[in-house]
Amino acid sequence: MMEAFAARYCQCNPGVFQSTDACYVLSFAIIMLNTSLHNPNVRDKLTVERFVIMNRGINDGGDLPEELLRNLYESIKNEPFKIPEDDGNDLTHTFFNPDREGWLLKLGGRVKTWKRRWFILTDNCLYYFEYTTDKEPRGIIPLENLSIREVDDPKKPNCFELYNDGGGLVKACKTEADGRVVEGNHVVYRISAPTPEERDEWIKSIKASISKDPFYEMLAARKKRVASKKSS
Repeated sequence: MMEAFAARYCQCNPGVFQSTDACYVLSFAIIMLNTSLHNPNVRDKLTVERFVIMNRGINDGGDLPEELLRNLYESIKNEPFKIPEDDGNDLTHTFFNPDREGWLLKLGGRVKTWKRRWFILTDNCLYYFEYTTDKEPRGIIPLENLSIREVDDPKKPNCFELYNDGGGLVKACKTEADGRVVEGNHVVYRISAPTPEERDEWIKSIKASISKDPFYEMLAARKKRVASKKSS
């Protein structure tokens, strides 16, 4: 499989490597790097300097560009890759043809910190992942009866919010660090896009995916009337 990958990569990307053997060796070095950096049982973590040294001379006796090796190291360090298990329950099948996907920043609900997440919009839901290689999402936001608006944030540009017209928390769920699935605690989901153009495209795509349930709207209106009577 690795030999076939190396041959196909060199065919599609001529000039990157002197031979398929160089691509083959580097591919294994990347797998070793991923294991070294992200396996908790490995105590002696591979440094970027050692990674560069271990790949010297693999390009038919020559060296690969050091900048390429350093960029690969930083990429694997920041985002580990995982080989999915074929257990028949792989949620990635749900995301083959998403309406939209990309990196966005999400503001936390309880702890107000911004975190980079991979978002996928499909089947009237907004899913977000910690890494693109994750099999299961960290959170799911059903878009039924939600609204979206552009907002200004003093700390982040190109922001928009998902919120509940009827007030209260947005119905959503997320996975905690210990694996527990819990309800979300967001009154609004504030999200920042990399550019104004991407923000506008996300707003447009999410608006097209929002669905409305008339019964839910009637219930929300009744709650408002009851609340107003109590306050008066």
